[in-house]
Amino acid sequence: MATAEAEARGAWCVPCLVSLDTLQELCRKEKLTCKSIGITKRNLNNYEVEYLCDYKVVKDMEYYLVKWKGWPDSTNTWEPLQNLKCPLLLRQFSNDKHKYLSQVKKGKAITPKDNNKTLKPAVAEYIVKKAKQRIALQRWQDELNRKKNHKGMILVENTVDLEGPPSDFYYVNEYKPAPGISLVNEATFGCSCTDCFFDKCCPAEAGVLLAYNKNQQIKIPPGTPIYECNSRCQCGPDCPNRIVQKGTQYSLCIFRTSNGRGWGVKTLVKIKRMSFVMEYVGEVITSEEAERRGQLYDNKGITYLFDLDYESDEFTVDAARYGNVSHFVNHSCDPNLQVFNVFIDNLDTRLPRIALFSTRTINPGEELTFDYQMKGSGDISSDSIDHSPAKKRVRTVCKCGAVTCRGYLN
Repeated sequence: MATAEAEARGAWCVPCLVSLDTLQELCRKEKLTCKSIGITKRNLNNYEVEYLCDYKVVKDMEYYLVKWKGWPDSTNTWEPLQNLKCPLLLRQFSNDKHKYLSQVKKGKAITPKDNNKTLKPAVAEYIVKKAKQRIALQRWQDELNRKKNHKGMILVENTVDLEGPPSDFYYVNEYKPAPGISLVNEATFGCSCTDCFFDKCCPAEAGVLLAYNKNQQIKIPPGTPIYECNSRCQCGPDCPNRIVQKGTQYSLCIFRTSNGRGWGVKTLVKIKRMSFVMEYVGEVITSEEAERRGQLYDNKGITYLFDLDYESDEFTVDAARYGNVSHFVNHSCDPNLQVFNVFIDNLDTRLPRIALFSTRTINPGEELTFDYQMKGSGDISSDSIDHSPAKKRVRTVCKCGAVTCRGYLN
C-alpha cells in the first residue's frame, strides 16, 4: 500500500535518466553529435538554463550561477540577472532560499535577510538539491503518464522534503504474475444483451445483481462481487456494465505528506460518492511467499501485501515493487475508499481484481485513503490485509490521525 506509516525507502535515483544526462554532457564536452540522445549539429552548442545554483552581488549588480542543460557542471557560469530570461527558475530559486532560511535551527523560524551579497554554502547546496529533485520528479511524472493506460493524469509533488522518486518501483497497469502462476485473461463466454442495464447480463449469470446504477455509481453492498461484461460480450465500450475496465477517470497527484507517512495520493478533481476511483495492482504471489515477504516488510514498517481471499487464501498481491498509483495510497481507520472484488475476463474466484470505490464525495485536494484491514465503512467482505496475531509480527503504528484510529496497521 502507500509508503506505509514508517516508510523505509532507499536513496532515490532514475538510472536510465541520469545516464542520458551524462551522455549528453559528454557529447557536448567532446563536441560529438548523437541523434539517439538528442544531440545534433543544430543544438550541439545550444545553451539553455537548467537551474540556478548560487547568487552574489558584485558592484551592485546581481549575478546567478547557471547550470546549463546538457552541459557538465564544469561549464557553469555566473550570469548577470539582466541576461536571464527564466522568470520561473528565478522564482523557484527565491522560494527555495526563503524556505531553507525559515527552516534552519530545527524549525525555528528566522527572518530571511535579502541584503547579503553572497549565499552561505549550505543555502546554495540546498537550492541545488531542490532543483535536481524538481527535475527528477518531473521526469518521473512524465514516465508515469507514458506508462499509464487510463484517462486520468498523474501529477507528482513534493513541497515537504528532499525525497525524490522511489528507486525500486515499476509502474504496471495490471497484475504481474510471479513465476509459476498463470493468469487466464480470456473469458470463455459473454452476454448477447441489447441493453445490459435491463437484460439478463453477466451478473445474473453469476448469480449476483448488476453492480451499478444509471449514474455509474456502485449500488451493491461491500462484500458483494462485481461481474462486469467481458471481451466476449457483444455489448460495446459504452455498456453500463463496463466501469472498472475503463480505468481511472480522475486526475490524481502523488504527493509527499507532511505528517511522516511518506507519499500519499490526493485527487485534483471532485469525485462523487460510490464512484470507481482506481484498481489495486501488483505482483501476484503465493500465500507462502507472502508470509516470507511479510516478515521482511513488517521489520521495515511498510505494508504492501493484499490477500486475495474472496473464496480461498492461495494468492496475494504484492505492490511493493510493481504497482500503479494505488501503491502510494495511505491507510486510514476512517477511509474514503472502499474495496470490492471484480471479475471481468478472468472468472477464477481465487484471483479477483481489486477495485477501490469512493464511500462519499471527495473534494479536490483531499487525500485518498482506504482501510488496510478492510474493517471501515461497514465492510463485510472477507478481503483483508494480512494481520493475524498468531503470526507474531512486528506491529506498525498507525498515523492516520482519525478519531476512530485503532493505533496499529496490523
